[in-house]
Amino acid sequence: MKKILCAVVLAIAILTTTFTQSALAADTALGAKVFNVNCAACHSGGMNVVAAPKNLKKEALKQYGMDSPEAIIAQVTNGKGVMPAFKSKLKPEEIEAVAAYVLEQSDKGWGK
Repeated sequence: MKKILCAVVLAIAILTTTFTQSALAADTALGAKVFNVNCAACHSGGMNVVAAPKNLKKEALKQYGMDSPEAIIAQVTNGKGVMPAFKSKLKPEEIEAVAAYVLEQSDKGWGK
């Protein structure tokens, strides 16, 4: 019985890891497309043409409390200051994908 239980737990762990990694890859691929169409005009290469210090680089995201998917999703959804809200233009899954993409790129240094 213990061997069967261990086998089931192992199978679940493998499947969860495999599908989670695939979902993340798909999200960032979609995120890249959505970002390039909707965000790159102001944030090309992780920069910010309106407010330079508030760029999308890892250090700035952390400094301004924008270093989590939830924070980025809220910012993109609702806008803030001169940044427009995208809730009426993008689907929730597109906004989530943009957040995943921004965090991925900030970890990579935006192509350094």
